[in-house]
Amino acid sequence: MDPKPDKFSATNFLFLQHKNIGFFQLFQAYFGTKPLHTQNFIQSHDVVEDEYQCLVFLSILLQKLLHLGYYPLRFLGGTIEIFLNVTCGNCNIFEIIWNFLQGKELVDANRADFVSIIGHIDKRVDLDKNIKRDDPKYNAALSMMASKVSYENEAFIRETVEKHWKMEVAAIGNYWNDYEGEPSTQAFILLDKSDNQDTYIVTFRGTELFDADQWSSDFDISWLEFPCVGKTHAGFMKALGLQKSNMGWPKEITPNHSHAPEAYYFIRDFLKKKLAGNDKAKFIVTGHSLGGALATLFPAILVFHDETFLLERLEGVYTFGQPRVGDGVFAKYMDKNLKENGVQFYRMVYSYDIVPRLPPDLNDILFRHFGTCLYFDRSFNGKKMLEEPNKNYFSLSAIIPMTTNAFCELMRSFTMVSKYGSEYEEGWVLRVFRLIGLVIPGVSNHIPQDYVNSTRLGSILSKVD
Repeated sequence: MDPKPDKFSATNFLFLQHKNIGFFQLFQAYFGTKPLHTQNFIQSHDVVEDEYQCLVFLSILLQKLLHLGYYPLRFLGGTIEIFLNVTCGNCNIFEIIWNFLQGKELVDANRADFVSIIGHIDKRVDLDKNIKRDDPKYNAALSMMASKVSYENEAFIRETVEKHWKMEVAAIGNYWNDYEGEPSTQAFILLDKSDNQDTYIVTFRGTELFDADQWSSDFDISWLEFPCVGKTHAGFMKALGLQKSNMGWPKEITPNHSHAPEAYYFIRDFLKKKLAGNDKAKFIVTGHSLGGALATLFPAILVFHDETFLLERLEGVYTFGQPRVGDGVFAKYMDKNLKENGVQFYRMVYSYDIVPRLPPDLNDILFRHFGTCLYFDRSFNGKKMLEEPNKNYFSLSAIIPMTTNAFCELMRSFTMVSKYGSEYEEGWVLRVFRLIGLVIPGVSNHIPQDYVNSTRLGSILSKVD
């Protein structure tokens, strides 16, 4: 039987389409007399409230600025990756030149020895041998390493999980986005069989450093509203497989074998199949950055669909540098349902990381965080909090503290080895990002390196309940 549309379809929505308007027209629309909800760059079920108008303007403006840099950033990122892999001996310079002369792809980015920029920033692939399965830190530390490895290609992921971690890659793939018309969401599932307990780790890939479209999602305030659930971030929901036809989440869909599967439906059904025959098996959902947003929304849809079996097997949700994904109503909805289902939710924030402070939380308009925030300062001292300090990035009072913090982190990079050991060494690639942090404070705090360090060195993880 088809689900009732009033339950599984959005009752209200606001989609911002920055590609449908130019800069000059945007200013004309904002300062003109024509209502914003009638403009062709806004798809809305209802009138855009007055308090949203400024946020809509700023959101579109920032997305358009990022879109301008899409191709330059993509080219820059690709060039840097080739350079780093050549200088590290992962690629043969003569092979690259020969491929260039023949008009072929310069390097094979699908090889196990090809490393992304994230991998060059933090070269660690081994798990911390001091954190055993019975250590309260274990799930967080494994989740963060899985989140870091998710930025790499499939061959790299398989080699790391199977050879270094002695675990299994249960599933890996790219998933369909009905709105974009192409596979755009990446995730993998690993199986940890340590201590005779099967734990599946569902890991969503985060924002690529040089992908302007993915970064623009953090500034997008598009939202969907569902009955009793509240407003959720439309961009992140689309990445999980939101159905374009009815603007909603039907409990079941007819598989379309002409394209890749939708992330939510594939992963949900995969977990049902794997967990059904094993009473002791559980699963964890995790991700860094954009991946953290998807890791948060995945159990939200499970709750929405009354997937009791999976919620009983969900051991925890661990997110790192996660942006806001819903409004205050959604926050209360998730707090209530996670508690009722006994699901642990830990949202980790390092220092002045820019992404957890986006989209903005302004006077309870739209987006708010929820769950337990574990905040780590630059000395990796952790605190259990309701909200990270300086909850909105664009704050004049935080400019000096953020810049000072960025300078101290740059200086710290030269003392990490002497203080913590050789596995905490920071190379020149990471120090370049530390320098960028002096210009744009908070950006360098978002890289996985400091989150890995926080899960290994942060004592607060041994104390949370």
